[in-house]
Formats: sequence, C-alpha cells, structure tokens
Amino acid sequence: MKVLVCNVGSTSLKFKLFDMPGDKVLADGKVERVGREDAIFHYGNRSTGYSVQLEGQSIPSYAEGIQRYLACLTDPETGVIADVSEIERVGFKTVLAKGFYGIHELTDEVLQAMEDYLVVAPAHNGPYLEAIRQIQQVLPGVKLVGVFETAFHTTIPKERRIYGIPYEWYEQYGIQRMGYHGASHGYIADVLTEQCGGTGNAISCHLGGSGSLCAIQNGISVDNSFGFSLQAGPIHANRIGDTDAYVIPYLLSQGMSIDEITRGMDKRGGLLGISGVSNDLRDVQIAAEGGNERAQLAVDVYCAGIIHYVGAYYAELGGLDHLVFTGGIGENSSLVREKVCKAVAHFGIVLDEEKNAQRSNQARIISAEESRVKVWVVPANEELGVARRTYEYEK
Repeated sequence: MKVLVCNVGSTSLKFKLFDMPGDKVLADGKVERVGREDAIFHYGNRSTGYSVQLEGQSIPSYAEGIQRYLACLTDPETGVIADVSEIERVGFKTVLAKGFYGIHELTDEVLQAMEDYLVVAPAHNGPYLEAIRQIQQVLPGVKLVGVFETAFHTTIPKERRIYGIPYEWYEQYGIQRMGYHGASHGYIADVLTEQCGGTGNAISCHLGGSGSLCAIQNGISVDNSFGFSLQAGPIHANRIGDTDAYVIPYLLSQGMSIDEITRGMDKRGGLLGISGVSNDLRDVQIAAEGGNERAQLAVDVYCAGIIHYVGAYYAELGGLDHLVFTGGIGENSSLVREKVCKAVAHFGIVLDEEKNAQRSNQARIISAEESRVKVWVVPANEELGVARRTYEYEK
C-alpha cells in the first residue's frame, strides 16, 4: 500500500511517500515559505537518488505546493508512481480535535471538531485544515487519516488528566491535559520495543522548537508535560511553558489586551523571551558563553524544566530503565543532555562523555556500561510513526 504522509507547518509542507508494510520511503519532499515569492521546493527520489532543490519559487498557497510535489511523484523521469491513483491513503500528523483524540478518518465531522479547537491550537489546526481540504480536492476518494498528536496519550490515567477546575468545564468544554507530540513519543516506544524487546519504564524527551516529556510504561503513555494547549511543560523556543494562570488577569488589569498577552505567551516567550537574543538554543548558548547573563539564565531555565519533569516521571513510574533524547535539541545539544543527566545522576545514570559528544543519524546509547539507566539519543521520525498508524487504521 502506498501511504503518503503530509506534515503541515504554518508556512511549510513536508511529504514522504511510503510503501507499507515494510516502512520503505519511496520519495520525500518539502516546501518552505509557502505564501511567499522566495519559497523553497525540494523533491527527492529515494530509489534513484535523484534530488532537486529550487529556491526563489512562487508558491502562493498549499494547493500549489501539493500539486508540485504530486507532479514530481508521477513524472516519468523523476517519479516513483505512474499515477496519483496509486496512493491509497494519506496520513496527517494532526494536532487537536474536540472529542476526537485518537486516530480517525478525516470526515466532515472530524474536520469540524478541528475547527472547534482552532482557538486552542491556531498555529497548527489552521494550516492542517487548509492542507487537508486541498488534498481532498486533488485526491478525491482517497482515505485521509488523522493521527492526532493526542492519540498516544489516551492511555494517561484520568487523575493525571483532570485540572482542579469546576468539573462541568471538563464535561462541557473538554478542558483537560491532552498530551501532544504523540507521533514522536510513540515512535520512541516503537524503537525501544524493537531494540530491547519492550520499553520497561522510559522517559522520552522530545526537545526542539517546542518540547515535551512523556512517561512511558510497558509501551504506553502514562503522562505528558503538555496540557490543554501546547503552552505547558518546560519553556519552548517562543512559548512560555508552565505559567501561573493568574498572570493573565493580572496583565489585563495592567492595561494589556488579550491579543498582546496571547502574542507574548505564544511568540515572545520561552528561550527568546528570557534571553532577549534568539529562539534558537544554539544562538542563546553562544551568547551565554560570551558572558550574556540573560542568555545563560535562559539555558538554565530550559534545563531546569526538563529536570523537573524527569524527576516527576521517575516517581510516577517507580524507577527508570531508559531516558531518551529526541528532536532537534535532544539530538544535537550535548550540553543539554549533560546538564540533565548530571542533575539526575542519583537515579543511576552515568553518562559516557565521549559518546555524548559524538554525532550520528542512528539511534544510539550514550550512557556508560555501568549506568543502571540506559540513556539514548534517537533521531526523530514522526513521519514513520504516522505512516504505520495510517496503514494499520481500520474502521
């Protein structure tokens, strides 16, 4: 079965065409800066090694980006399929839909549920809705499947999901801790199962532009640092992470508008907000090494948040077998891994400094032989997780 996975960002599209089962990637593609005259288009044929990247392109909407990728897929010289009719399913790493928290066919009812939660995840649901509707037009009759970011976390016990709010808010509005980054954390569970025969007690740290930690017990999610929205947990690149709810009414009383507050929490917080330098940890770290005290504070706050959740999940799990780092920062920042592992060394973690400093595109263990807990670095592969769930989906 040919399964196309479409990963949608606020101004980007990423594609991978899989031959399932077997997890074989036939072709990939990426469109950056959608809606601009200087967009970037990439297409690669994994079988032949053909690859092209075109810059300075005019790609005014998702529709043009999708059409361009499908044209490459079916081109007699560069393509991997003869006709788009060979694509049987399209999987999306969708984020949130009111009342639909697992894996669902993207019917009109489910799309409306995504609309209902636009205010909770505007940067994610809006672009996905646009891209899904475009795919519906160019691939009529193909089954579209939403592997919602909440899907992996539907196993979290209710006592870890419920806020101390009036219970009718939960019943009427669905306000609860949702858990996100499910495709990533679910893939980590797959990797540990494949390599170790099971996950045991594991903590998965997906650290990137946004970040979350997940407690995994025997392959299932039992806690996640995200909340109702994608604002909770350790600080993110731009987002504030855990913050007292009464900050909002206080700032309103000081004359700020709700739009100003929302923008501050969503766009001007996190690493950027504390450091005043950048939302990119690499830039913040360079500034810290140069003596910038706010930049150093941002690094310290970032790591402190991760350490906090590792400690909490260690207690919830009753011990730890695997600590896993994934995502752009998790895979590439030896500094963050070192600071976190040293802070929780009393859990039986001994980091191998030489292994930690190395880079690889393969899953690897960076803990020392004598470490009671295995520390892993696993390259993120959310698209593969989505492809597997899309292929397995039955209704």
